[in-house]
This record gives sequence, C-alpha cells and structure tokens, in this order.
Amino acid sequence: MADRVKDRSDMRLVEYSEIRFKYGLQVHKKVLFTVLCLALAVVGVGVTLSVGKFDIGFLESYIIIWNHLMGVEPTTLMGETKDFIVWDLRLPRAIMALFVGAALAVGGVVMQGVMRNPLADPYTLGVSSAASLGATLCIVLGFSLVPGLTKSAGTMVNAFIFSMIPIVAITLITRFKKTTPTMMILSGIAIMYVFSATTQLIMLYADPDNLADAYSWSVGTLGKSSWENLPVVIAVTVVGMALVSMMGKQLNILSAGDKISTTLGVDTGRCRVLLMLLVSITTATVVSFTGTIGFVGLVAPHVVRFFIGSDNRYVIPASACLGALLLVLADCVAKEAGATGLPVGVITALIGGPLFIALLIRQRRKVWN
Repeated sequence: MADRVKDRSDMRLVEYSEIRFKYGLQVHKKVLFTVLCLALAVVGVGVTLSVGKFDIGFLESYIIIWNHLMGVEPTTLMGETKDFIVWDLRLPRAIMALFVGAALAVGGVVMQGVMRNPLADPYTLGVSSAASLGATLCIVLGFSLVPGLTKSAGTMVNAFIFSMIPIVAITLITRFKKTTPTMMILSGIAIMYVFSATTQLIMLYADPDNLADAYSWSVGTLGKSSWENLPVVIAVTVVGMALVSMMGKQLNILSAGDKISTTLGVDTGRCRVLLMLLVSITTATVVSFTGTIGFVGLVAPHVVRFFIGSDNRYVIPASACLGALLLVLADCVAKEAGATGLPVGVITALIGGPLFIALLIRQRRKVWN
C-alpha cells in the first residue's frame, strides 16, 4: 500500500513538473515574441532614418546620432547637412512613430477587451472624428478654444479637447444608465458620424490651402513631429501603458463577461470606465499631434493574439512593440512613396486592410477566446 501511495505521489510530481515546464515554454515564447518585435522596431528606426529625399546610410545614421550625443561637431558642410536631417528632422519623426504606434496598439487591446468585440479599437468611441473636427475648426475657420495660441498650437489643443467630448458623453451615459458594451460601441459610432459629417461640411467651404492642411491632418501624418512635442507624447504614452499593464488581470476577467467578472469580485462598471479613460486620454494626446492614424490599433492586437494567445498580461506589451514596428515601417513606405511622400495614415490603411482580411481567412482557430 505504501509503495502504491509513493508511486502516485511520484506520478503527480512528474505531471506537475511537466505542466510547469510547458507553462514556462509558453511564457518564454511570449517574451521572445515581444523582444523580437522590439528589436525589429529598433532596426526599423535605423531604416526610417536612412530613407527619404536625401539618402543616408543605415549605419551612418546611427553614427551621426552617436556623434551628436557625444558633442562631436561635423567638420564639413555635408556633415552639417546630414546631422540636421537625421537629428532635427528624421529622429523626432521616428521616435514619434514608435510611441504613437505603441499607444494605438495598446488602445486596441484594451478596447477589444473592454467591449468584448474583436473589431473595437480606440476610434470606435468617436475619439478620432471628434479630434478631426476640433483641428478642422482651427485650420479652416481659425477658431481656437484657447485664445492667443498659434495656429499649430491651437490645432493641437482643439484636437485634444474635442477628442475628450465623446469620452465624457459616454461616461455620463454609463454613470446614469446601465449600459452594455454593445451600447457603448453604438453610442461611439453615432457620435463619430455626427462629428465626421460636421467636419465634411466645414471642409466644403474651406479655401484650397486650408483644405489641404485639414485633409493631411485628417488622414494622419508624422511630418509635424519635433523635439518640442515629443516629451508630452512619450510621457503620456509611457504612463498610460504602465497603468493599463497593471490592470492586465482585470482586463482578462472583463473579457470573460460581466457575470463572471462580478462573481470574481471585479467592479465591472468602475473597471471598464477607468480603462476607457486611460486609453482615451492616451489616444487623444497622440491624435492631437499626429492626426488620425487607423488600423494600427485594430491589426496589431490580432496579430499578437494569433502568435501568443489572449492573455492580456502579455498581449499588452507585445502589441505595444508590434504597433511601434508597424508604424515605423509604414512611415518608411510613406516617405518613399512618390516625390512628396504620402501621409502615414494612408499607408497604414492600405497595408492594414488586406493584412486584416488575410488574418481572418487564414485563421483556423479562434484566438479571441
């Protein structure tokens, strides 16, 4: 009898060891995928620093940055020109692409988890269209919510303030009336159409110069990135992603449904609103500097889930790295397309749409649940 008991204990220990080993392999796979995406994003920065109207070598770009950090002054006129192009023009744009892509991707993860809808992303609640209306009002009509600002600053301030209107409206609705995730999405879509229609109406009466600026902003561009506006984007993105990552377990529980979440002791209403506010503030900040850049928040989380599963504790950082990589690569294509380049939002839509369709067709198993 004693031998049988011992044999069973040994078998349980072996089974437990096998389970721990398999779980460890899965965790290592998820971490490896995240690190790989991050490494590729860093390499992508070198690529985007090299491409443009003025060709600069891949390694030469990193050398220029290193010399600039070390205080080594260029010795020739050509060296000064390359230093200006890499450090003052291309590097802020590349860094902006990294953090904007990360912010949009994490926003997509949270929105899809909170709404329990695989088609949700940060723009589902009308944040994008509201920001577009605010920017268009300043560009076309010269209307700024904060008087005394320059046109560029007024555009960004308008975009940020207007982008928060849908969030405040939906938050008030959820506070005074019990709502479902579907109702929240439909409310956001309704607000989106109202703001989009208003924006189009204003653009009908715009002069050609202002119309071009408004259009460029509405489709998303990284061309206005500078060292002056980078600190705000970086700070808000880092803080937002850190807070969202800390709520990864709660997001997993929310994805299982309200009944299960309540049973496990999670205040679904409060948790959902808090996550929405975090994502909305981060997205509003990003959108106010770059305009509308779509599909990153929709495609990146699905690609990540396809490879590493649906545990949001790992999906959030992996999506941030993949989103950064996707936007950096899209910016490379945007700068190389045509004589004057293209807005990066156009490239993300052209690449993201077919990629998303391909994922849906090739996907043989459900990675959402």
